[in-house]
This record gives sequence, structure tokens and C-alpha cells, in this order.
Amino acid sequence: MNRFVLAGTGSGVGKTTFTIGIMRALMKRGLTVQGFKCGPDYIDPTYHTAVTKRPSRNIDSFMMEHEVIRAIVARASQGADVAIIEGVMGFYDGKSPLSNEGSAADISEITKSPVILIVNAASMARSVAAIVKGFQLLDESSNIVGVIANQLGSKSHFDIVKTAIEKECGIPVIGYLPKDAVPAMPSRHLGLVPAIERGDLDSYFDSLATAIEETVDIDQLMEITKAQRIEVSSSIFDIQPEKEEVHIAVAKDAAFNFYYEENLELLRAHGAKLHFFSPLQNEEVPNEAQGLYIGGGFPEEFAEQLSANEQAKESIRNAINRGLPTLAECGGYIYLTEEIVDRQANVFPMLGVIPGRVRMQDKRAALGYREITGVSGNFLIGEEEQAKGHEFHYSKYEGEHTTPAYFSKGRFRAQQEGYLHKNLVAGFTHFHFASNPQLVENWLKACLEGEQ
Repeated sequence: MNRFVLAGTGSGVGKTTFTIGIMRALMKRGLTVQGFKCGPDYIDPTYHTAVTKRPSRNIDSFMMEHEVIRAIVARASQGADVAIIEGVMGFYDGKSPLSNEGSAADISEITKSPVILIVNAASMARSVAAIVKGFQLLDESSNIVGVIANQLGSKSHFDIVKTAIEKECGIPVIGYLPKDAVPAMPSRHLGLVPAIERGDLDSYFDSLATAIEETVDIDQLMEITKAQRIEVSSSIFDIQPEKEEVHIAVAKDAAFNFYYEENLELLRAHGAKLHFFSPLQNEEVPNEAQGLYIGGGFPEEFAEQLSANEQAKESIRNAINRGLPTLAECGGYIYLTEEIVDRQANVFPMLGVIPGRVRMQDKRAALGYREITGVSGNFLIGEEEQAKGHEFHYSKYEGEHTTPAYFSKGRFRAQQEGYLHKNLVAGFTHFHFASNPQLVENWLKACLEGEQ
């Protein structure tokens, strides 16, 4: 099969544009395409999923063991002709400036995937070869097999860039995009607008594919990106035998859609049956629910509607008050506070389950990986247990309480974080259950015990 990493020299060089455009171009050829995203990003995978009609998967060498990454890629690639792994930031950027951990370079090595490097060649000629050469030499295990140039002024500009790179670096330059060749995707404070909010994107995807087909050699791309299938005999995602069925309600709509696909699959593997409902559509928590999961998203963008949806709010309050073990991450945490204050200082009442308010701000409040340690009384992660996740938000909690949910350690700080009260675990951190599947066992056990 074909499998490759689409990496960039840095953020903003066009990784997502090329990824979804190439996905669509390959699908127009009748191929089945599977998408992956390096790192903890939730938004780019929504585009992959919208293009390929297959759930895109996050793979991350900080949050996951290497065998878990290989298992995710192997399982998700079944039935696909091509697997495309979109990189994160620059090719070598990850958890630390001193290693490849958490980077696209690490993922390419773990999965034995060739790399196509995207470089912004605007206002450069021979100098762009120095950039590519540097990426080749920084790590001798890098498997950069080709280059795509972006933001070029003309076909003659491309010819200059191609000649320089191919002579100095010994790898082909398989294509380019000229400046303003494709329309820009809309953005907001967390990046690209989730595809779930945009409706039918087929015409946009087709325009990207058409532009890329004009100046990128897709046949050559396929020739240089062949890779061996990854074989995995067993994994943490295998269905666990004789597990008692547990019903978990999952809030999922345009306001709450940040869920790792593998988190949901691990829940299913351990016996959970998931029931999706929409607070944005004023839907109630399903009656059969024994547990509740409210993930991240953009509740602040729908604050007025969420505030007015009293039926959904009351249903969630009742579910928590009845004792359903509940995990609320980031957007879910925000939703459960007393109110959201938006950037224009408008105030929208929320559920009031958690004391205090959340204020939106223009300045980013947190971004980065987190190492999480539980506390006593936390049904999800006990005080001797650890997991990994990440934080990314522009919101700030304003309030006081004495019951943090866990300890959160990042690169620059370690602190108590979140809110814990009986059966409720809430906070800004997004957990990745693949970092410690025991969390799934803990949660489902708590759900069953709550029924007794």
C-alpha cells in the first residue's frame, strides 16, 4: 500500500491544504484513503473525515506507546489503499527542543512511513535547498523522499526551486502551488473551523484537488511513497471478553465535538455502548445512561443557544445529581460552570454545577502536553495513577473551590487543576485514554457500581 507523512518546515506552510487536496485527488482516482493527524489536534481530523468519509485518527508519540501508534495505524488502514499522516508544526517539532518525541519525525520513524516535506519557497531560489538539506541532515533517520513547494510566484520560479533542491538534496520536487492558488480556509481562535459547522464542503475539496492536480505530480507521489503494511497481532483496542455492557451518554454536536476516536473505541472495547445526544439541539441525556461524557469544543461560540436550552441543561444537572460518573473536558467543563462571559462581556448562564464562571479572552490561556496524576476520590484516575493529555484554550476560570480533580504537569508548570465533586471529574485537560487504559476500566466500574 501507500503510506506517507505530509510534513512541513513549520506551522502555516500549507500542510492541511495539501493533505485534504491530495486526499480528494486520490479519491477521484477511485482509491480509498485513510487520514491520520500527528499530535493532539482535534480540528484537522474533522476535515480529513469529511473528505475521506472515514474517521481520521490522532497519533502521538508523547501520549502513546509506540506499539499503540502502530496498532492505531494498522487497524484504521484496513481496507484503505493510501494512508496519509498529516504532520504537526515543523517536521521535528514536538514535546522538547532536544528530541523528536511527539513530532512528525518520530511518527514517520515509528510507522516506517516515507515523508513528503512541504516548504514555503516564497521569495527564495537556491536558498530553499539549504532549508531542505538542513531537514535531511538534522536526523540521519529522517526518510524525506520528496518535496512540495508552496507559495511560488510562477512556473519559472518552480523550475528554479526544483533544480536547486534536486541537485543539492538528491530527492525529487514533485510539485508546487502558486500564491493564491486556493481559497483560504476560515479560522477562529482555536484554528480551522470544524468541518461539522460548515455543512457540505465537497465543492471546496474539489477546488483544492483540481488546483493540486494541475501542479503536483500525483503519479510520482504514489511511486515514491510505497510502504509495508504494519502488522499487529494484538492491541489495547481488541474487544475485551465477558465485559458487562455499560451505557455511556456522549454529548456530540457542533458545540461539543472534540473526542479522540480511540477514546471512544477503548470505551467500546471494554463494554461501553455509546449513546450520542446534542445539548445544542436541546436533547436530553438518554434514559439508559449509566455514565456521562461531555467533551471539548466551542460552547462559547454557541453560548446564547446553549444558555436557552433549559431542557438539555436540566437533564444534565439531573444526571449528575443522580450520581452518573461524569467526565467533562475543557468545553464540557466550561458548560458546567455558572456562566460564560464572552469577549464582548456578554454573560450567558450555564448549568451552575461547578461554582464560578469562565471568561473568554483574546490571549491564549494554555497550550501544551500534560502529565496527569489523580487524587483521592477521583473515580477516573486515582492518586497513584497517571495518564497523559493536553490543554489548549483561550478561556480562564474565575472562581474558588477546594476540590481540584487532579495534578497537571506541563513543560513550564505543575499545578492542581479542574474540579472534583463526588461523581464529577471536570477540567481543562483533554485525557487520552490510550496513555493509560486503566482509566476506562475505572470509569466503567464506577458506572456499574453506581447502579447497585
